[in-house]
Amino acid sequence: MQLDEWGEHARRAFYELRKTTSNKRNAALLELAKRLEDNDQQTQILAANAKDLQEGEGLSGALKDRLRLDKNRLLSMARAVREIAALKDPVGEIIQGHRHPSGMEMVQKRVPLGVLFVIFESRPNVTIDIAALSLKSGNAAILRGGKEALHSNRALHRLITESLQTVGLATDSVLLVTDPARELMLELLKQSGSIDLVVPRGGEGLIQFVSEHSRIPVVKHDKGVCTLYVDRSADLALATQVAINAKLQRPSVCNAIENLLIHREFARKKELLEALNEAGVELLGCEETRQILPQIQPIPTEEEYATEYLDARLSAKVIGGVAEAIAFIQRFGSGHSEAIIAEDHRTIEEFLTGCDSAALFVNCSTRFHDGGEMGMGAEVGISTGRLHVRGPMGLGHLTTTTWVVLGNGQTRS
Repeated sequence: MQLDEWGEHARRAFYELRKTTSNKRNAALLELAKRLEDNDQQTQILAANAKDLQEGEGLSGALKDRLRLDKNRLLSMARAVREIAALKDPVGEIIQGHRHPSGMEMVQKRVPLGVLFVIFESRPNVTIDIAALSLKSGNAAILRGGKEALHSNRALHRLITESLQTVGLATDSVLLVTDPARELMLELLKQSGSIDLVVPRGGEGLIQFVSEHSRIPVVKHDKGVCTLYVDRSADLALATQVAINAKLQRPSVCNAIENLLIHREFARKKELLEALNEAGVELLGCEETRQILPQIQPIPTEEEYATEYLDARLSAKVIGGVAEAIAFIQRFGSGHSEAIIAEDHRTIEEFLTGCDSAALFVNCSTRFHDGGEMGMGAEVGISTGRLHVRGPMGLGHLTTTTWVVLGNGQTRS
């Protein structure tokens, strides 16, 4: 396929796909889930993944964790596909409607968005998640994963193609870019006549590159520099439990915390920091935190607080209160997820009012910022932008609307 043909192939597939029934699209998803659960297919996928891991020897521990597949992760992917198939189809949903004075019926309803171009890094499960969400909502998708997951993505895309063939849907409904050259990505970013939306998921460099070069609307799924603020009114046990979970439950994901702010008047700062240290968190901190716990490493510069570690490291800082926490988040955060541990309701309200992020958590872990946990099934990603979605991008966000007006000869004077 020539560079300028990718969008057109996907466009034609979309026109066919939007005419299909929800049952037929669900049948493709159930076929895909069945293949992901098959032992022989799993063996082939894991062999491809092992090749990616072998070729990616220089990758960081966080990237390897994102890249690695095993049988449990494959079964989890299959469960996610089945959950998506079971979700209510947003296509055809009536948003609003009314009767015009002339007697016409005016109805606004959801329709598929079109052709999506999704660019992502490291995590092969994204190939399945986005394919499933796109198909469920009647959209075609062009997927471009990172070169570090090329063999895994090819193996997974083969299952998608076979599933589409089995139920009689166009195989171009989900296309996979296997050439890692940036020239191809640049060409696709120009195809505004056939591609409707670009969704980049990855590091700051990728987001910036796509935003600068795309002629197509972009929904950014940026890095997660997430912060947990422990107020002076916080309960130690609750703060410890949430901080450890938010950092260590899976450090390599975007909704894990990278910064810990502690109120200067929180009486049990040392116990909290010691608990994190004993749990395996590699703490970096300001001078005040190092006086509390000498084994904390010094923060090189203040700009370190804007770093997304994606591992067990955590930057800590002692501050004067909630206003300082809000100012810190505004300066160093990425607009992804922030949390507060507090008992004082006025402080909590000030935090919620002052922080401007895609999700805010009170006395619970930022790890719940996830489409599945929030009842949406899988997600295309977590949007840190403002248009047209913020937070988990689920099925409903893959639709647009059409007005249908039913009349019997009315004309406008």
